[in-house]
Amino acid sequence: MSDDHSAGSTLPRRQLGRVLREAREGLGLTLEQAAKHMEWGKSTLGRVEKGQAERVRAREVADLCQLYGLSDERTEVMKNLAAQASTRSWWYPFSDLIAAGFNVYLGLEAGAAGLSFYQPLVVPGLLQTAEYARAMDRAYFPEDSPAEIDRRIELRTRRQAILQRKRNPAMATVVLHETVLRTVVGSPRIMTAQLRHLADLGTADNITIRVLPFRTGLPLGVGIAPFVILDFAPDVRGGVEPTIVFAENYTGGMYFEERGDVDRYRAAHLTLRDAALGADISRTLLREAARSFENER
Repeated sequence: MSDDHSAGSTLPRRQLGRVLREAREGLGLTLEQAAKHMEWGKSTLGRVEKGQAERVRAREVADLCQLYGLSDERTEVMKNLAAQASTRSWWYPFSDLIAAGFNVYLGLEAGAAGLSFYQPLVVPGLLQTAEYARAMDRAYFPEDSPAEIDRRIELRTRRQAILQRKRNPAMATVVLHETVLRTVVGSPRIMTAQLRHLADLGTADNITIRVLPFRTGLPLGVGIAPFVILDFAPDVRGGVEPTIVFAENYTGGMYFEERGDVDRYRAAHLTLRDAALGADISRTLLREAARSFENER
């Protein structure tokens, strides 16, 4: 997967929609007024502005830019975003395996410049070995065929490219509860390889892994579900896609974009990170846990 196509179409759609919304609001036009000029329904323009439209035609974008009085240069940028927004994402061949709504997360993850994880239960997908992922998927998707499980592993492996690419790899700050190290997924053999893999990943310049030990108790005063904070690099206009939090649950997940919600999750992650062991000590603990599992084999 090349760097040029790693982000798929999610971010371009969101960026395009945000710019168009800001331009409309800058003129004092309501959503209804702008939609009427375009001979569209209000909901159609609303979906474009929210980045939810699957297809956005360059000609229609140019018409909107003309309506809003944007310069020729800015219009060309918007048309380019529209072209990117209509491009099929790299994970399209796997769409039959992707849960409803998770394709949005994939697009955000693929375009993120920084990811801040808290995971109290299992290894995050971006850090999983193939065998660890296979053991999880066999349990979670018991009716899948071996071929479908193989495709799920391939999808997860391709997602991991954002941390491994040579040019501008994403930065990842990961806080793992010690439970993750002690919970057997698959077998002791699989856990040995997975924990050593985590220790090795933690030596990369762009990946920091810290373990939150049992003895710290509840740094936030309560238990908290897994979440990831996604930060983005400046776009073609020099603007930055707002930070998004994805909080997981058994049936899917929720997205938080409001500034207050994002700030609370950011503060929570900092508290958990500060309560966790340092990166070097965490690597030592990971390797010790791996040896412990190896002795069980």
